[in-house]
Amino acid sequence: MKKLTTIIAALVLTIVAGAQTLNVQVGSVTYQFPASQCGDMIYQDGTTLTILNKVFTLNDISNMTIDDTEVTDGTIGVVYEGTSAKVTVAGNIAQYVTPTVSGAHVSIEQSGDVAEEITYNLSGSSTDGEFYTSGSYKSTIELNGLTLTNATPVFSGAAVHVQNSKRIKVKVVTGTVNTLTDAAGGSQKGCLYVKGHAEFAQKGTLNVTGNVKHGIKAGEYITLKNAVINVLGAVGDGISCNEYFLMESGTINISGTGDDGISCEIDGDSSTGETTDHEDEDSGNIYISGGVINITCTAIAAKGIKGDGDMNISGGDITVKTTGKGMWDSEDLETKAACGLSCDGNMNISGGTLNLTSTGSGGKGMKCDGVMTISDGTVTVVTSGGLYYNNGTTENTNYTGNTDNVNSNYYSSPKGIKAGVKTQIGSNYTYSGGLVISGGTVSVTTSGRNGEGIESKSYLNITGGHIIVNSYDDGINAAQNLTISSGYVYARSSNNDGIDANGNCYINGGVVYAIGANTPEVAIDANSEEQKKLYITGGTIIAIGGLESGASISGGTCKYTSSWTGNSWYALYNGSNLALAFQTPTKSSSGGGPGGGGPGGGPGGGSQQLVVYTSSTPALKTGVTVNGGTEYFGGMGNIGGTVSGGSSVTLSNYSGGWGPGGF
Repeated sequence: MKKLTTIIAALVLTIVAGAQTLNVQVGSVTYQFPASQCGDMIYQDGTTLTILNKVFTLNDISNMTIDDTEVTDGTIGVVYEGTSAKVTVAGNIAQYVTPTVSGAHVSIEQSGDVAEEITYNLSGSSTDGEFYTSGSYKSTIELNGLTLTNATPVFSGAAVHVQNSKRIKVKVVTGTVNTLTDAAGGSQKGCLYVKGHAEFAQKGTLNVTGNVKHGIKAGEYITLKNAVINVLGAVGDGISCNEYFLMESGTINISGTGDDGISCEIDGDSSTGETTDHEDEDSGNIYISGGVINITCTAIAAKGIKGDGDMNISGGDITVKTTGKGMWDSEDLETKAACGLSCDGNMNISGGTLNLTSTGSGGKGMKCDGVMTISDGTVTVVTSGGLYYNNGTTENTNYTGNTDNVNSNYYSSPKGIKAGVKTQIGSNYTYSGGLVISGGTVSVTTSGRNGEGIESKSYLNITGGHIIVNSYDDGINAAQNLTISSGYVYARSSNNDGIDANGNCYINGGVVYAIGANTPEVAIDANSEEQKKLYITGGTIIAIGGLESGASISGGTCKYTSSWTGNSWYALYNGSNLALAFQTPTKSSSGGGPGGGGPGGGPGGGSQQLVVYTSSTPALKTGVTVNGGTEYFGGMGNIGGTVSGGSSVTLSNYSGGWGPGGF
């Protein structure tokens, strides 16, 4: 005992004299006390040594050394070395933490008295280890070149588990590659799990595989700046959180998931909505203002990015591909399908580049239950799956029958873009949400049977933007009124109407090129069966397949021709001014005239009518040469180059039972 006292006294004198660091090793844990902080060290009863209020039992001390190691206050380092791990603890927080090490499985418990943020720096490699920490104060996790697989869970099945409901910064240290894999036999919620809110930052790379549930799971919100996150596989979602998800920069790559790519849910019973600086926000909202996202979902009815609240995209490069078919939801008693972007609230697209592809039956590019607003950015949607049908007991994943005989609860139609909700209550319907396009470029292609291009289950307003739709079913459809007042719109359907409103259809401006299918379908339709009407008061219009019978046309001149050539360039002049150049579809003989040749439909004929409307007397030329004109919708819109040559086409007055103001 006298010898031990002498050794401790000598160490104390050395550390004070040299202003160095005292290292106290207890098993795999080393506590580091800078000389400037040590003060009085209490040696009591020959059994304990107290340094900075950290009490050591002498029998537990493996070694005590002095060196010139620099210690950063508030830090804990964990280095994994195969089947073992070494932990270093800064002396100023030694009294507040209790580390436990079992092989390469590390648990660190924070006491409730800790009053400062602790930073955990994790590095090294192990094929059978984990990191677990608990506490009640915010902390930082630094992933600093960590490769960690949890093969036999001791504290948790996760590779990294933060059982702390406060703010947790997850720093993916710049220049490092980190790989996490969780235990297949655990009950963890994610390979990387944070009970509180996780803020990912720095410019390193994080690879994650979730063998039980999600790849990354946070009990509260998730934010991302700069880091690259690769979810290589997950039984559940790639990334799952509550409250809200916010991405400003960085990269997310997700594949091999058994459910959604990115999912955000409301944590409580009701939404707070968006709050100032997201303080105490619990909205289920998705916010994306920058960065790169690549998601591939193969699961049935999986969503690429899904939110319980609103979705706000103002920047970034987002690519989502879904391949799963639809499914019958026995709880909600309805069919559901895969979708690139989906939210229960409003969807606002004000920037960024979106490429969304869905190949499964019933699949959709993007949908929301509230109001969808597209004001800027580039949106490209391609869907190729057919109708998903289920009668509650049997299913046909590519239904080709008459959907009028199928209850809408039992099927999901493929769509490029869908907004709003139409609900049947008895024999009546209610409508909510809607769709507004005021800017940006929107391109939609739906080739699957019954696939619609752009659909609103309520109103649809187009006030700007460049819109291109090629669809199997209606190109653009609204369950209520549809209004076009500006912008450039190309809508072509191979089996239905180019543009269709179940309410009134108003065209007050803009450039519109609509192509309908065979009779009785038309280029531009309104629900005249329920006394609704097509109103044209302005703009420039090309309609191949005619207009809804009984249309009201004013403010310009409407003419037609039955003689036109398929797959050819035409130039439309508004008086002597070039209005636009356009390319016709391949076939010029599909049967039926304007309005399907029905009453008031204008002159009938053996081929689809080519109808033109402009603010003054229209003139049409065929066989023109277009230079530089492919910039706009592959042949529709303003010509950036020149139009030359061509011969005049004889146009006839478009007549036959129009309403007030008609011709």
